[in-house]
Amino acid sequence: MPRLSVTRVVGLLSSVVLLSYTASGPGGSVAATDTDTDTDTDTDTDEVLLASEGTARAERDAARIASAQGAQDAQGAPAEGRGRGRGRGRGPVDTLGNGPWDLDTERGRVHVTVVTKGLDHPWGMAFLPDGSMLVTERPGRLRLVRDGVLDPTPIGPLPEIRAALLGGLLDIALHPDFERNRLIYFVYSKPGQDVPENATTAVARARWDGGSVLSGLEGIFVADAYHGGPGAPSGIGPSDGSYGARLAFGSDGLLYISLGERNYPDMSQNPATHAGKILRVRDDGSVPPDNPFVGREGYLPEIYTLGHRNPLGLVFHPVTGELWSTEFGPRGGDELNRIEAGRNYGWYLVSKGTNYDGTPVGDGAGSKPGFEDPVLFWVPSINPGNLTFYEGDRFPAWRGNMLMAAMSRSVLRATFDNAGNPTGQERMLTELGQRFRDVRTGPDGFVYLLTDETFGALLRIEPGR
Repeated sequence: MPRLSVTRVVGLLSSVVLLSYTASGPGGSVAATDTDTDTDTDTDTDEVLLASEGTARAERDAARIASAQGAQDAQGAPAEGRGRGRGRGRGPVDTLGNGPWDLDTERGRVHVTVVTKGLDHPWGMAFLPDGSMLVTERPGRLRLVRDGVLDPTPIGPLPEIRAALLGGLLDIALHPDFERNRLIYFVYSKPGQDVPENATTAVARARWDGGSVLSGLEGIFVADAYHGGPGAPSGIGPSDGSYGARLAFGSDGLLYISLGERNYPDMSQNPATHAGKILRVRDDGSVPPDNPFVGREGYLPEIYTLGHRNPLGLVFHPVTGELWSTEFGPRGGDELNRIEAGRNYGWYLVSKGTNYDGTPVGDGAGSKPGFEDPVLFWVPSINPGNLTFYEGDRFPAWRGNMLMAAMSRSVLRATFDNAGNPTGQERMLTELGQRFRDVRTGPDGFVYLLTDETFGALLRIEPGR
């Protein structure tokens, strides 16, 4: 079986980036190591850092971010919303600058501009037919960006949201027939009725007429994944981490939902809970009769795939129609997966990474029969966010490439051969020093990014000038 090994070392003043990968033949997976060391490495991780620090550090961060939020409000950012999030941004100052930036990549220069600032840990975005965007903020606000201007009035009302640690208002998607029915969908962390910490993940929908008011708000799905609070079983990190979650409508008109295992690994292989699964439902939350586990004893019928840790990216390939997902691993073992109905992706029985204390995951096997291998995996972690497959006209050299937001302060570009096997990788935009949560291809062919920062921003990538 042919193999290719490449190592690239880049020295950048106070940072050292090592990127290497090994590409295997058809059906194999690609291992990549990506070490990002600089003067601020404690903010390079998301789930990993939270799990290892414990609640004392989280409480200190909450106070710091509350102070940062006050400064942001004083600058004109909206104070309205359902809650305050405990973000993992770099600090209580804007570290981005105003741009624009002209940066080199392996396929030519790119021009990066700020579309808008004033966003607190923006998480997901959806393009509207007129080119405007809806953007979610994790602390619990839904925002409109029109003609490059952030509307100062958040859109609402929203349901009650548990905005704590990594929980909050997460992804957003438009109904495939949005122009007719005006339906928007969003996924969020839902507090428990009696004990707020005993939270789960839920999906709601509402009609939006273009103003600041939603109508017909209704919950369409509440995950059977309540976890947290006094007496909850102890996992590998705080229960307000590893929620997932992403939304994607398929060409079949069905809604796909990625859910994390809330740092309680046993749930990923338990078919009686939605945690650690990718789900498939109709647009009203009901179960399609052809879901892979419908009628199977002990399995929740919404389950499409299982064995996931924290899938933070979910997208359909615009050409092949395949469903792809990115997933946080433990210490190392972050993954890119091709999602197929009924398959088991291995967590917590197999992993390319290790536990936070260095002990093996499961029995230490990286692969086993009956479990799907990732198409790509990264050791150490790259902290993957959302992904897009570029098929636009603005960047001909990127056509067919995957672009992945990464909270290790980079955008990763991966190439594939005609059989869909990965052939190379490049980390881009490292010069900006930002944690990237979401990436989308816009209807104009440009690439749009959300920075996962207390002083977050929406950025646009254009061809170099």
